[in-house]
Parts: sequence; C-alpha cells; structure tokens
Amino acid sequence: MRGHPTSNARPILVSFSGIDGCGKSTQIEILCARLCEKGLRVGLLAFWDDVALLKRWRQFTSHAVFGSEKGIGSPDHPVNRRDKNVQSWYMTPVRWFLYSLDAAALCNAVVKTEGCEADVIIFDRYLYDELANLPLDSPLTRAYTRLLLNLVPQPDIAYWIDADPNDARARKPEYPLEFLHTSRAAYERLSKMANFTVVSSGSVDHVSTRIMRAFLRRFPIARLTDFAIAAEPRSPPTRLLLDQEPGAHPR
Repeated sequence: MRGHPTSNARPILVSFSGIDGCGKSTQIEILCARLCEKGLRVGLLAFWDDVALLKRWRQFTSHAVFGSEKGIGSPDHPVNRRDKNVQSWYMTPVRWFLYSLDAAALCNAVVKTEGCEADVIIFDRYLYDELANLPLDSPLTRAYTRLLLNLVPQPDIAYWIDADPNDARARKPEYPLEFLHTSRAAYERLSKMANFTVVSSGSVDHVSTRIMRAFLRRFPIARLTDFAIAAEPRSPPTRLLLDQEPGAHPR
C-alpha cells in the first residue's frame, strides 16, 4: 500500500457529475473524509464557482430574462429554476460560445492545481455537466462535444452518479421531472463519449462504497475494509481559490 503521492507528482484529479439531486455533494463529503483519514491532502473546486466564466451575465439572464427563481430547492421549499432547462434553439449557439470559454478556463484551472500542495483534487462538477445540456442527438453538436472532450484535461476518475430522476427531484425540487429524465439520458449518451466511472443509484452507504471501491481499484492506498468504521479526517479538505468571481448559474 502506498501513502500520499510524492511531492513532485501532479495531484490525482477526480470529478463528480450527475443530475441535480443525485446526492453528489454528500458523496464528495464522504470521499473527502475517507481520503483525509488516510493522510491524503485533498483540495476542492466547484466548477460553477471556480471555473465557469461570465457568471454575473449568466445570473442576470437567468433571473431577469428567463424568470428563474433564486435559492436552492428543498423538499419543504421547491424552487422553479430556469437556466440550463431552457432548450430554445437559439440557446445552443450561446452555449457553444460559453462552454468553449469554460473549457479554456478549465484547462487553466487544472494547470494551476499542479502547483497546489494537494494529493487529490476533487471537482464538484466538470465540463461534462455543461455538455449534458446540449442536444447530443445532433451530429454537429456531437462533433463539437468530442472536440471539447479532446481539448480539456480528463480526470483520473470521472464519477457519474446515475440517480433515478424521481428520487433526485424529491431530494432537490428545482427542475421539472421531464427535464431530469432528458438530462439523465444526455449523461448516459455522454458516458459513451467520455471515460465515466458509472455509479449506479442506491442508498448513501452503497453509493459511497462503490465510489471508494472504484478509487481504490485505480489508486490502492488502502483496503476497502479499512473504511468500515468512520474516523475523523487527519486534516480537513482545502477549498481551493483560483481567483474567479463567485456565483455562477448552470447554463
């Protein structure tokens, strides 16, 4: 078994993707705690906050133009979001432009992580979560998607949490159920174009075990049975700052 990587090694890149309400944030917290428990230094990056560009313009159009409600949806307080679920024809070229900018910003962000004192960098969402908003049934859009996938750095492990749309909306009611089904189908199609590690739905414990098993299969830092009993992390994960303006909305 090995400890954390040597100081001159680049960090292990891990990303989490999935439809809204898939339980991504919970699983990121669990993985961070388990890696820190083993003495690994973990850095966190949120794609919308730390990578995506033109955030203020995206927020303005989401609220002022499309009438999106503010806030985060919960079972007791549903929110009607209108941003990435706006699928008018003219939004496709707009998204091509925005996603190209974000792809360039992502390349820059990954380069910056190489200078961070972290063994593992975890991305809360990645470019995949934008590409899943595109009409992937179009040959031209698929060609564009493959181009960006070839341009941006690919994570060492790209988790896709394949949650049931009905369960996801019950946890986080922000988007119409029909859109969540469409979004899940887009992720499934994208998984055939990108090297996803697919994590099937289940209880929090079962999903976290599948995630940890996939990590240990690629990077054998310990045995899966070592994580049977939760422990306090030796050092908490670090929120990385890459000099980006806060507060992006998915578009």
